[in-house]
Amino acid sequence: MKVNEIMSKDAVSVKEHDNMTYARQLIRDHFLRGLAVTNANGKMVGILKNKDILNIASTRSNVTIEGFVNDCPLITQETDIMDAAKLIIASDVGLCPVVASETDKEIVGIVSNSDILANIGSHKINTKVAADVMTTDVISCNPQDILTKIWPILLSSNCSGLPVVTNSDELQGMITIRDIIRSGFVRPAISEKNQTQSKDVPSVEQIMSTPAYTVSSDTSVKECIEKMLHYDIGRLTVVNEEKVIGIVARTDILRASL
Repeated sequence: MKVNEIMSKDAVSVKEHDNMTYARQLIRDHFLRGLAVTNANGKMVGILKNKDILNIASTRSNVTIEGFVNDCPLITQETDIMDAAKLIIASDVGLCPVVASETDKEIVGIVSNSDILANIGSHKINTKVAADVMTTDVISCNPQDILTKIWPILLSSNCSGLPVVTNSDELQGMITIRDIIRSGFVRPAISEKNQTQSKDVPSVEQIMSTPAYTVSSDTSVKECIEKMLHYDIGRLTVVNEEKVIGIVARTDILRASL
């Protein structure tokens, strides 16, 4: 199967000299996980991930996109979807603009790991269960944590979201980069930190996504994919007797399918 059969053809894009505040508004308004970035001639130069938006402080409204653009692999309409999966995983972008050809970098669409998951047919995952693909080194947070505490965790890790767990180990939800962007909260600049009181910063429980979508360790990978696509989520929490034991992310499943 080729990329042009599964890609979204209405890719939202920005120019590299646009302001990051404009990109942030687009991502927030359209619930996007990233934006294709073009040069002045409309040719693809890379991708802006929603995580990059977290780097922007509230007083830096004149910062342009070009300093935050991520290189992305060359994926054309004729690229096989499993080859596209390998490229997306290797580049750690999650989604990638699709260009007309290897010589013409005009953007004709965008393809994401979700698009590939929805069309995957690998025999390698037919018999696998969550325990076979999950990440067991789970980073979690507390409902009472404030956003400025989890901000650096999300920026420095490969996590797009963290399970929210109480002091008594009760799973309450998931907080994601998308939740933070949707909340409208912006990271204070260094000059503002002394003026920003903790009471002014939202807590995790105020903006987290609920309920927490869970699976057991013996849930089939096929069912994991179905849940991710149905609820439009990127991560499932794996539980055993209501205790968190792992995370299954889109990338975990794609990697296991190759």
